[in-house]
Amino acid sequence: MASSDLKTTLSFKEAAQRSGLVSSQKWNHAVQTAGSEDDDLVAEALVQSGDITEYQSAQLRGGRTKFNLGPYLITGWIGQGGMGQVFKAVHSVMGRECAVKTLPLEKLTKQSRAAFVREIRLQAGLDSPYVVRAYDAGQDGSVHYLVTEYVPGTDLRRLVRSGGPLTMNHAALVISQAAMGLQYAHDLSLVHRDVKPGNILVTPEGHAKVSDIGLAGYSFGGKDDPRAGKIVGTADYLSPEQIRHPSSVDPLSDIYSLGCTLYYVVTGKVPFPGGDAKSKCKRHCEQTPWHPRKFIPELSEDFVDVIADMMEKDPSKRIQSASEVVERLEPWSMTALEFVDRPIDRRPWMPPPPPKEPAPPREYYRDSGSDHSESAHSSELSHSDARSGAMAIPSVPGSMSNSSSDFKTAARPSLLVPIALTLALAVPLSLLAGAIIGVLLHDKF
Repeated sequence: MASSDLKTTLSFKEAAQRSGLVSSQKWNHAVQTAGSEDDDLVAEALVQSGDITEYQSAQLRGGRTKFNLGPYLITGWIGQGGMGQVFKAVHSVMGRECAVKTLPLEKLTKQSRAAFVREIRLQAGLDSPYVVRAYDAGQDGSVHYLVTEYVPGTDLRRLVRSGGPLTMNHAALVISQAAMGLQYAHDLSLVHRDVKPGNILVTPEGHAKVSDIGLAGYSFGGKDDPRAGKIVGTADYLSPEQIRHPSSVDPLSDIYSLGCTLYYVVTGKVPFPGGDAKSKCKRHCEQTPWHPRKFIPELSEDFVDVIADMMEKDPSKRIQSASEVVERLEPWSMTALEFVDRPIDRRPWMPPPPPKEPAPPREYYRDSGSDHSESAHSSELSHSDARSGAMAIPSVPGSMSNSSSDFKTAARPSLLVPIALTLALAVPLSLLAGAIIGVLLHDKF
């Protein structure tokens, strides 16, 4: 939170009492518990007693005293969102935990205010268990804020970076829930436009919700959209048509971005690492990434087929709805449902199926390097820069190509050889057995 306007920094005790968080009685009790007036020990005692949080303690030690935004008490820091800072808060009357997103003062322009208000109104109309709900909005002085439900846990990007790629079952469960959230938005004629791991929140129990719906736009356009006609989103997950024709994006763009997200979740790598936003956009339009089994050999070909069909560069060949994504991932997500009440970890929920071949051919995918971090290039990109190299070229033979049918059948082992060997052994043996039985019967009769 912003610091107070005091010219001199307050002591910890003065700040704590001016903030209204710690009364004189609570302070004295904390001193007695700590057995000392040392700020560190008193702060620890106040946190232990639940009078203040770790975040509030750190802010008070810096002389800051304001922790309220309207009726909301700021209790923690969540992170930096696309539009501004995000804090954890509690409603002073209802006691409900929530997340409060603020529009930074340095970004307070007529356009940013219009975009923020638009985000508030969009989220206010959403009510799905797979989408982060909006609770309230308001203004405290010059600070505009949006209040949404607080989702404990982490986002997919942090989950993968801290614990490594998810198993097929775990990934299918999370992505299926995100797809259900997107389908809900699509049914309202909304397109998210910035689907990525950082915008999919996952609770410790494995429940996923789509966040940052504020970048969403109506698929049929709208004059009230301040970002209409601009490339909006994150370069690592942009669809080819989003790059070439940003004014006419539709739900199929979200399917492509969700496919890129699924690729990242199971491999730990973005489809096209390295380079700047312009080069990433060009590669989304022209190239194909490495086959996922180059990094995770135990991935089944059927599972990779789903990723390929979500990432088809031609929208007409892509999976046509988020509901279809859910259906295609069902063989793996349903297997994972019995584990939904367990904390998320890296242990596989079931043994992965054996690979159908010793190792995937290296020519399946174009080289994407070893970088697995999400690109920092996001938000609005230059339309002219992105289009400078956005021309379609033939797909790489054997890769996860524009037509995924090539690599869907590339790894299918032929059954002709084992069948031929079986027949070669079975026929002579049957003839021999018949001869022996004939001799025995002849001797008996």
